[in-house]
Amino acid sequence: MIKRNSCAPAFAFRAMVIGTLWLAFPLLAQQPSPAPADTSSQGQSKAGGQNAAPADTSSQGQSKAAEKGADNKDPAIQEQKTSIKDDRLFWLVPNYLTVENANQIPPLTTGQKFKLVALGAFDPFEYPYVGIIAGINQAENSDPSYGWGFKGYAKRYGSAFADTTIENFMVGAVLPSLLHQDPRFYQLGKGTFFHRFGYTALRIVFTRTDSGKIQFNYSEVAGSAIAAAISDTYHSPQERTVRNSVNTWWEQVAGDLLSYEVKEFWPDIHRKLHRKHVAQP
Repeated sequence: MIKRNSCAPAFAFRAMVIGTLWLAFPLLAQQPSPAPADTSSQGQSKAGGQNAAPADTSSQGQSKAAEKGADNKDPAIQEQKTSIKDDRLFWLVPNYLTVENANQIPPLTTGQKFKLVALGAFDPFEYPYVGIIAGINQAENSDPSYGWGFKGYAKRYGSAFADTTIENFMVGAVLPSLLHQDPRFYQLGKGTFFHRFGYTALRIVFTRTDSGKIQFNYSEVAGSAIAAAISDTYHSPQERTVRNSVNTWWEQVAGDLLSYEVKEFWPDIHRKLHRKHVAQP
């Protein structure tokens, strides 16, 4: 979440997003077209006559058996699909609530939703990040009642950390558990740049339920509004205005939208940079 009355953190994050999209667009434009299918194996299969048929049938049977095992919700398969992957945006920012190249996966339990949010909210990265926000807020003298010096900085740090943590839990755990919505972001991972950009933008408005249906994203819209209202209880009276609350709510939603765009295109940038690193002599 972006701290109220502070434009610098918002600008820094938006600059990071714009940089990500700036890198992603040329990478997607340079993607080679799929190579034509190799028909040599088909020719060999035809030349083999009847001897090739049993092998193909066996392969199909194994494939169907694997699909059947997935449909029966094999505990081993479920555990593999729901295992926590320590993937980080720009190798720093925690990214536990993102699903890459997967559609049919088991829903998260209430405990798993709270665990994943907690891993991100209390990740070591968060503490210096909030410290930077608190420092910017102190430099801008936001919430003047906090004063200056170490005491003022500590108050700003505490309020910024509370703002971020409450919003994360409301949007990612509390409301998704009550409303049975899936807090994870499902990457599209294919299509043109603008198609993926538009798909990602709509994730703020629409989300998946635990049963896989599409539903209005009450968790995001209402969760961030509740977090903004709660923040009024521990900020100074001068900051408890409707305008500030609406501004805080909007910045939370906008920040989540921008983070979705980064999550959508980061794998493309990561793979491209990895290939360049491997190709270096």
